[in-house]
Amino acid sequence: MTFLLFGDGSPRVGLYDRYLGTRIRLSDAVLPERVAIVLTEQDLLEQGAYDTLESVLEWAFEYGARNLILYVSVLDEAAVPTLRRQLEGIDTSRDVAVRGPADDHQAETPIQISIGLGGKHEFATAVSALAREVEAGELDPADIDESEIERRLVFRSDPDLVIKTGAERLSDFMIWQSVYSELYFTDVNWRDFRKRDYLRAIRDYQQRQRRFGR
Repeated sequence: MTFLLFGDGSPRVGLYDRYLGTRIRLSDAVLPERVAIVLTEQDLLEQGAYDTLESVLEWAFEYGARNLILYVSVLDEAAVPTLRRQLEGIDTSRDVAVRGPADDHQAETPIQISIGLGGKHEFATAVSALAREVEAGELDPADIDESEIERRLVFRSDPDLVIKTGAERLSDFMIWQSVYSELYFTDVNWRDFRKRDYLRAIRDYQQRQRRFGR
């Protein structure tokens, strides 16, 4: 976050951040209600990473979000328990659901966090659940449609906006849900991500014309 120091030594949010915030609030364009952010395990090892995360949560709900979905890609499975404890303990007034590769129960809270639960695995788990129900005679194969698949996904929210910091590269996170999402890439690394960077993503979203595959 950018600050200016005033005569009394107290910090104030930078004027540019205020300018962006005002432009967003005065715009007639809609704000994204469901925002997803894609991070890596390494991002959360950086000093101040969780302070940044708590600030981003505050900014997201300040600017119209109803759901914030965080995906953390993980290379070292042994890191999952530690990451989970840390993410479940983030300082926020809203309910948080954390899900990992071993979880198949749904996340329905305002803040939804995935640790290493990729879209391929999530989709395969949903298909497996459908197969078991068909085999048990609980579901007619002719009744399987998009809504039946979506009902069995861990993350049921379709993001309006997906933000990726640090590089123009996505993982397989939410491959079903994000098919019509707006993607925003920034070269800014997570450790340097400031309010103005989040507001730029929101402003960029407002200036797009969503087509939903049409």
